[in-house]
Amino acid sequence: MKDAATALTRGLTARHIRFIALGSAIGTGLFYGSAGAIEKAGPSVLLAYLIGGAAVYVVLRALGEMAVRNPVSGSFGEYAGEHLGPLAGFLTGWTYTFEMIVVCLADVTAFGVYMGFWFPDVPRWIWVLAIVFFIAALNLLSVKVFGELEFWFTIVKVAAIVAMIAAGVAVLIFGFGAHDTGDGVRNLWSDGGFFPNGVGGFVASFAIVVFAFGGTEIIGITAGEAEDPARTIPRAVNTVPMRILLFYVATLAVIMAINPWHTIGTEGSPFVQIFEGIGLGPAATVLNVVVITAALSAINSDIFGAGRMMYGMAQRGQAPAVMTKVSRAGVPWMTVVVMTVALLVAVLLNYLIPESVFLVIASIATFATIFVWVMILLAQYRSRRRMGAAEVAALKFPVPLWPYAQWAALAFLGFVIVVLAFDADSRVALVVGAAWLVGLTLAYRRFVRPRRAVQAESTEVRVG
Repeated sequence: MKDAATALTRGLTARHIRFIALGSAIGTGLFYGSAGAIEKAGPSVLLAYLIGGAAVYVVLRALGEMAVRNPVSGSFGEYAGEHLGPLAGFLTGWTYTFEMIVVCLADVTAFGVYMGFWFPDVPRWIWVLAIVFFIAALNLLSVKVFGELEFWFTIVKVAAIVAMIAAGVAVLIFGFGAHDTGDGVRNLWSDGGFFPNGVGGFVASFAIVVFAFGGTEIIGITAGEAEDPARTIPRAVNTVPMRILLFYVATLAVIMAINPWHTIGTEGSPFVQIFEGIGLGPAATVLNVVVITAALSAINSDIFGAGRMMYGMAQRGQAPAVMTKVSRAGVPWMTVVVMTVALLVAVLLNYLIPESVFLVIASIATFATIFVWVMILLAQYRSRRRMGAAEVAALKFPVPLWPYAQWAALAFLGFVIVVLAFDADSRVALVVGAAWLVGLTLAYRRFVRPRRAVQAESTEVRVG
């Protein structure tokens, strides 16, 4: 039985889980990173998001199958350790934590960029520093506060996207600013075609597409604090296809239909730029509030996800034991402190290299995301292989098209790794990622494996 000082509180309701899952796919990758994807692929980025979305749905179904069967804190780090071995669990847990730190670096950087819309003369690093401490304070409150914040953040984002799609359609039909109604949606294919940069540009966009979907695996992390995982996790996962169609494909299609794809830059959010460019200044201001809300939501989720993963790993002896200590509100407070210190790196990066920091961070996050997704798929594959017919029949949320969907998703993720290697802008991610995995393996052999051996010996002595 867990000690009260180290036990998490099951305070996330079905409403919280559903909106955490919804909000996890609507963040910096859409509101800011999508500009980079459009720059590489042009209108064909819509197809890239559909393909990437299908892959992430398979990953989340694999995670959902395991999370419903065994809802635990640490989630897929625990599953990788159980089905692929302790080293795999160690690598998965810490790489996910690394992913959340890196993604959070990108999110706080984007927040600084958004604030530049109103305060262009204020150095970006000042905004980054302020938001790091603000969100850290929020995460020290109870998990119900986190759930409520994500609920309202997501309400704002969803309402804004629906309104933006409606406004975009109105612009296309009635014309505002510089847009000519006679053009219709021809911008999607008339300016260089649907594949203006060829197949090469289309393929290169996959790295940014995967980054955009990174973090959706937080659905599995919430299982340890969900009131009814068997009901809430399937509902959250099954909303993914509609979210991708509405929030990525529909919104980006509207953006590129209003303005030619090559006019959408990477300075600020493309959502804000579009409305500013057609003369709707107040709409641009409102949208900037929305994208700031999206950044706050993403940072909030990043700190939550990494903290809960570190908590679960500490329980298994793969992280310092102090990370299992929780506050009176049931929050693992030391993990929040660790994340806050790590995020101070973002302040330094935004001071030193403000122009290129986002692309470097996004590429590294993509590598970490792919590694975690691959481990989720492999853990579920090994889990299913070990089951008997009766156990498979008893699964409450089985993966569809097993095992072919898993094989296809694994092939896609391997392909994206190759894309990272051939793109000069993202190649650094593979170097950093390889160094990270080698360092983790050495740390496991030096610190974790000897401790496991001692624990095994003591267990044998007690049994004997």
